[in-house]
Amino acid sequence: MSFSAIRCCSPLSHNECGGGSAPSLAEKSIRFILFRYLRFTVLAREMVTVPARIVTIANQKGGTGKTTLTMNLAAGFARRGRTLVLDADPQRSATQWGKLAPEGRAYSVAVIPVADDLEREVERFRDYYRFILVDCPPTLETDTVHRAMVAADVVLIPVLPSPVDLWASLRIAHAVEDAKQRNRGLHARLLLNQLEARNALSQSMQQALAEFDIPALKGTVQRRAAYRNAALEGLSIYELARRPKPAVAEIDAIIEEVLML
Repeated sequence: MSFSAIRCCSPLSHNECGGGSAPSLAEKSIRFILFRYLRFTVLAREMVTVPARIVTIANQKGGTGKTTLTMNLAAGFARRGRTLVLDADPQRSATQWGKLAPEGRAYSVAVIPVADDLEREVERFRDYYRFILVDCPPTLETDTVHRAMVAADVVLIPVLPSPVDLWASLRIAHAVEDAKQRNRGLHARLLLNQLEARNALSQSMQQALAEFDIPALKGTVQRRAAYRNAALEGLSIYELARRPKPAVAEIDAIIEEVLML
């Protein structure tokens, strides 16, 4: 059923549908009911069959590659179902990312900036997307991160591969515990980001991870030029002219791991 067919059923479309004499009040009532029913049916086709899986990306420390992860993970999730990015960072890095795309090409996922009442915004879109990713501000001084975690199924915490950076993220662990008071089903995972390709984790980093209250994903993200190039072009690694297979493989592996939580 097309929208043109629906419009023909509208009580206001008599002349457009080739009718002769004006319809009676009863006919108008029937048309109005049919119009509302058909319009709902078409809109319902846009709804997903199950509520969206909400993935929040958060860390109170800046410089951990949070937005880069969000945008590339979202593009990967979009290959598995309809995906949305909610940009809850006042810096609006995710929003600006999409605006950098060259003419004739576009970042593959819708990005919507949000400010207040993040939980309400998540609920607003939950039935229309299979995956919703929330890019949070690098601070715990507001309640944005807390709200994002309360609304989420999974929170990913990107950390750089050094004990100093991990210890700087200790406050996020307390924030996770606070969020679990309202969201018992929340899964939290550390995500090691910007690993050097040839360098194994130091013993001190492995020890720090073992002592952290939040487990780390098995999958990691290496430091690659592909991520920088994608950011400069306003695209994802999936949309670059020369697709970087190693980068795509590691993002896909992380997505599959998240889907198992």
